[in-house]
Amino acid sequence: MASIVKRGDSYRIVVSCGRDQTGQQIRHTKTWTPDKGMTKKQVEKELHRVADDFERSIEQGFIADDRQTFAEYSQYVLGLKKRAGCKQKTLESYEYLLQRIIPGIGYLKLQDIRPAHLNKLYEQLEQEGIRNDRGKASTKDDTIPALLKSLKLSHAKAAERAGISAATVDTLCKGQNVSLLSAQKFCDAFDLDIKKTFNIEIDTSPLSAKSRLEYHRLIHTILQQAEKEMLVPYNAADKVTPPTIERKDPNYFQPDQISDILDVMESESIKWKTIVNLLVVTGCRRGEIASLKWSNVDFDHNKIKIDSTLLYSSGTGIFENATKTRDVRFLKLPKETMNLLRDYRQYWVELKFKNGDQWKGDDYVFVQDDGSVIFPDSITAYLNSLNVKYPQLPHINPHAFRHSVASVLIGAQVDPVTVSKRLGHSRVSTTIDLYSHLIAEADADASETIADTLLRRRA
Repeated sequence: MASIVKRGDSYRIVVSCGRDQTGQQIRHTKTWTPDKGMTKKQVEKELHRVADDFERSIEQGFIADDRQTFAEYSQYVLGLKKRAGCKQKTLESYEYLLQRIIPGIGYLKLQDIRPAHLNKLYEQLEQEGIRNDRGKASTKDDTIPALLKSLKLSHAKAAERAGISAATVDTLCKGQNVSLLSAQKFCDAFDLDIKKTFNIEIDTSPLSAKSRLEYHRLIHTILQQAEKEMLVPYNAADKVTPPTIERKDPNYFQPDQISDILDVMESESIKWKTIVNLLVVTGCRRGEIASLKWSNVDFDHNKIKIDSTLLYSSGTGIFENATKTRDVRFLKLPKETMNLLRDYRQYWVELKFKNGDQWKGDDYVFVQDDGSVIFPDSITAYLNSLNVKYPQLPHINPHAFRHSVASVLIGAQVDPVTVSKRLGHSRVSTTIDLYSHLIAEADADASETIADTLLRRRA
């Protein structure tokens, strides 16, 4: 039987559970504070309900932790994730999401979190002005290019100093929009006044449903761990109404659009020509292309090995990691692509020779002019520049090539298992779910082919 002691405006609930090996009595405690405005009868009824629930949870094996808050426990869970090998980029994403979660529910003790608390938080995330750290910034004049020139700093060196990507520095120098966070980092690194250097536009729009769902998933993950450790009787995130998103069909290029892109690449440098060609024929992620090494290029058998990806974070800089799904895949390439890689290899060797002792490269295929590894963001920035240079082209982004490879394979009646392995999906179900509309179209075409071959030929 739980004992209850009133202490000021709160009540201390104590449940005794026998004695330990030393003879000391085992006690579990919980503090409960009634809501303001509750009548004496309401307080008495709710107090006994809380005490009964608390005693029942102890009997069922749940070890109530009346002190640990969600904020404290979330850091413990992130520590578990890190020790379990969770990727750095994912951990940084969790830390970013917690910056909005903690003000909403971080003060709550694990035992006190209810679905209503989470629904209220999700409602707050829908409000305008929630993006108080988001915005766009563009330079007012040529202060930054002039500064870098006076300091004799390359864009790569400036990026390293500011903790942003070289592609972002390129964008800054062109006077184009960058994130407010990147602009602030640059100003902090070079002692500039952000208000005098940049035109700032604050984003007051509410978070998208997709973003809100990410917050829900992290909360669910943290409370799921608490449930596993029997710190809470149930996961409150299982009992809420999470944000819903409308799935959009992936955008991909038509064959004639791919041809137009490859045509303009004939006028571009061989490095970017090779990168784009690989995106077109492999369906790889941009980080996987950036992480490709010469030791993984098999010229004798016309194939490459994809076993890593390059990522960037403001805290770590550029770093190599396992692929998104930790898979290793061998991709057969057409002879045209292999010939292009041979030509680019010759260019790479000549570039290394010109740099001499100043060469900073190792085994990476795609590098900056001094041999330094390229920023993954620079691939996206380059593709964006193509749209400016060649406005007749469709909007180009790295993932569109990935979706295009899937569409070509599925349209050619290649089975989902093969498509999944080519793209490096963790499960075939991911491929089927993502490209269900294309698979349905291919199935319809297959039906017509069967009819043409087996039925209509009789007519």
